[in-house]
Amino acid sequence: MADIVLISDPVVTSIPVEDIGEPLVDLRGRFAIDTRLADREGAYAHLREGLVARLSEAQVLLPAGYRLLIVEGFRPPELQRRYFDEYKDELRSTFPDMSPDELHTAASRYVSPIEVAPHTAGAAVDLTLCTDDGTELDMGTPVNATPEQSGGACYTAAPGISPEARRHREILAAALRAAGLVNYPTEWWHWSYGDRYWAMTTGAPAALYGPAKF
Repeated sequence: MADIVLISDPVVTSIPVEDIGEPLVDLRGRFAIDTRLADREGAYAHLREGLVARLSEAQVLLPAGYRLLIVEGFRPPELQRRYFDEYKDELRSTFPDMSPDELHTAASRYVSPIEVAPHTAGAAVDLTLCTDDGTELDMGTPVNATPEQSGGACYTAAPGISPEARRHREILAAALRAAGLVNYPTEWWHWSYGDRYWAMTTGAPAALYGPAKF
């Protein structure tokens, strides 16, 4: 997994943004929505229009009996900054010998730095699979399990997860990739379209979405 490009890498952060101005669209009523990270305003259930269209394509591509379960979409900048700082503080306590640069890089395995965060652009979604009746399926770790909590099993290609969890990850990935989304390989649940990481992965000259206002 040493060849994974982290979202804080200059090859990602240097990609320009040419925002195409699409609105944020409410996902509620279109998909199964989990409320574990719900905010009062409902920002978590919104994404850019182009990403929502591609999630709809992915939903159709899933085998019978499977549904996408949306956990979190748009994330306000202040919340993104808090997530990053809290995780960096946690790493600092666990690994007191890390330098500030090392802490920044290590934290970006799990939370995007605010300056490049795709959730604040409405360009990334955290999601999993469920059955038609809403039962969440085994994916090897819970959504948002840190590398430390999961022993690295949160990485999309992590070895050692059960055959059932591996099959579920493959089903999810096949549908989302076919619809044009890209995965952040340290988090099996994190998929995006139109952000800088998508541009880096696909070779696009610029990101389609910059920071959005809810």
